[in-house]
Amino acid sequence: MRRSLQLLSSLVLGFLLVGCASQTPQVGRVSPDKTIDLTGKWNDSDSKRVSEKMVSSALNQRWLQEWQNNHQRPPRVIIGQFRNKSSEHIDMETWTKDIERQLINSGRVDFVAMSEEREATRAEQRDQEKFSTRQSQSAIAQETGADYMMSGYMNSQIQRAGGQEVRAYQVHMQLIDIETQEKVWIGSKDIKKRVEQSQYSY
Repeated sequence: MRRSLQLLSSLVLGFLLVGCASQTPQVGRVSPDKTIDLTGKWNDSDSKRVSEKMVSSALNQRWLQEWQNNHQRPPRVIIGQFRNKSSEHIDMETWTKDIERQLINSGRVDFVAMSEEREATRAEQRDQEKFSTRQSQSAIAQETGADYMMSGYMNSQIQRAGGQEVRAYQVHMQLIDIETQEKVWIGSKDIKKRVEQSQYSY
């Protein structure tokens, strides 16, 4: 009887230890460039891929060549409003920063700080007026104006059937001439993902 109780206790203890071990997360380092898609939702890889494709499309259209023919400098671009109309939470700042990075690194346009960033630097200028020497103050009203504004939005659709889920994202962007209000470029990019749902739920 005692041996049976000891055996039962050992089995219970073993199951508990296995259960605790299975709860311990296994962490491994991967390359930041590697695509990891666990849920099928919009992720950083989608943001980078869409930004690269869309900016490349925008910079290879007629408007840029016409600008270069008529001016002695690159056009100045600013990021406007980017809206999330999808059904999930998406960090729009990450997306706009990816677009900004692609524009700047292209070397084909100059980039003007966004409105939130300008407010921060203007606050710094006001502080300099009060506390900095006149020789070291940054001059006010010397900002560089933008020639074009890039804006956009994102939609999403989700279909579920037979243990499968299809997520479709539609990204729309446009470039507007700030002086004339002309839309000089409109682009779109679709991403579609199929997610196989497990027959077991945990």
